[in-house]
Amino acid sequence: MRQKTAIRAAAAGIAALLTATACSSQRGEEDAGTAADGACKGQQTTGITDKSIKLGGVYPLSGPASAYGTISKGVSAYFKYINAEKGGIDGRKVEFIVRDDGYQPPKAVEETRRLVEKEKVFAVFQTLGTPSTATVWDYLNRQKVPQPFVATGASMWGTDTKHPWTTGWQPNYVAESRMYGDYLKDEKPKAKVAVLYQNDDFGKDLLGGFKEAVKGSGIKVVATESYEVTDPSVSAQMANLARSRADVLLNITTPKFGSQALAADAKNTKWDPLHIVNSVSSSTSVLQPVGFKNVQGVVSATYFKDPADPQWADDAEMKAYRKALKKYEPEAEPSIQLNAYGWAVASSLHKALDAMECPTREGLRDAVRNLKDVKVDMLLPGVTLATGPDDGFPIETMQMMRFKGERWRLFGEPLDTRKEFGPVTD
Repeated sequence: MRQKTAIRAAAAGIAALLTATACSSQRGEEDAGTAADGACKGQQTTGITDKSIKLGGVYPLSGPASAYGTISKGVSAYFKYINAEKGGIDGRKVEFIVRDDGYQPPKAVEETRRLVEKEKVFAVFQTLGTPSTATVWDYLNRQKVPQPFVATGASMWGTDTKHPWTTGWQPNYVAESRMYGDYLKDEKPKAKVAVLYQNDDFGKDLLGGFKEAVKGSGIKVVATESYEVTDPSVSAQMANLARSRADVLLNITTPKFGSQALAADAKNTKWDPLHIVNSVSSSTSVLQPVGFKNVQGVVSATYFKDPADPQWADDAEMKAYRKALKKYEPEAEPSIQLNAYGWAVASSLHKALDAMECPTREGLRDAVRNLKDVKVDMLLPGVTLATGPDDGFPIETMQMMRFKGERWRLFGEPLDTRKEFGPVTD
């Protein structure tokens, strides 16, 4: 169902180049940094002292997925706020170094190496995108550098047992697809579904999970169209899907193509399917260029608080977020959900850092794999972080939402897909 072979093969090829160049320095893990004493003897303390923690993040600040770059501003605002107003994390000030890979795996390799070998970061936090993350996780796991809470929901981050230093954060794409399948069973139990998906593990994971979720029901996938991240548009694919006359469109895209698909759907007045847009393209920054009047009734799923939703206006965490973003990242718009995502994931890392038994890379690796219903204030009520040695999926609870007026509105109840459908397995 996952169809991971192609992307892993491509990632392995690029990773081989990384290994060949990295090995020229013949730097072993012990040479790369310092080691702890006492009960934590021998564990790596590169990038962490009693007074500081150095973290690195790789984001597409440019290129076809540059809309995601603003996540780094939410992360940065959180750490600046914690440093200035809370004295840091356990007395340690956080230095957060952001690098741009343009959503290009070879560039992700280059920037990740820079963070590890030159900047000597404690952890590479929030690598964004399935292709970039898959390209560098072999390297980071060999170097024994934590890669916590990657910004991609591919199911491999939580099911793979060979990469203990890498962990997901957001609900994996199979869990998300289960939400949509469960919703349609009640809303349109005999739905004919057309699917637009990105031709990589992101798209195939969600599509495969959806097909599995509706298996045996009256819901049928009647048409599928894929696109490459290098394509200029998805207009041809949308035209083909419209010919299916399906009554549901499942839109599995990254922001640029999400906007294009929403616009094409709005323009085609002869086809009016129920439009489901996957969570990674549900930000109002994706919907706004299409015109809010053209995306009324679109549905999606979420797991963190929407800063545009007035029900959180008096929420203490939302107030802190808005104030900090205005003060520390004034060019970032607080109402954009991707900025709140960044704040939420940075807060999650704070919880993991607090939980370390040893202030070491090994300590962080173990902490992110031993989260027991940890509350993060920017997550929706009922959504907590929970992991185990063989479970790298911190979040698997989501809630459906519908776009109405100028914002998303939650409906139904949060659904713990782990309890409802069982664990996601490879």
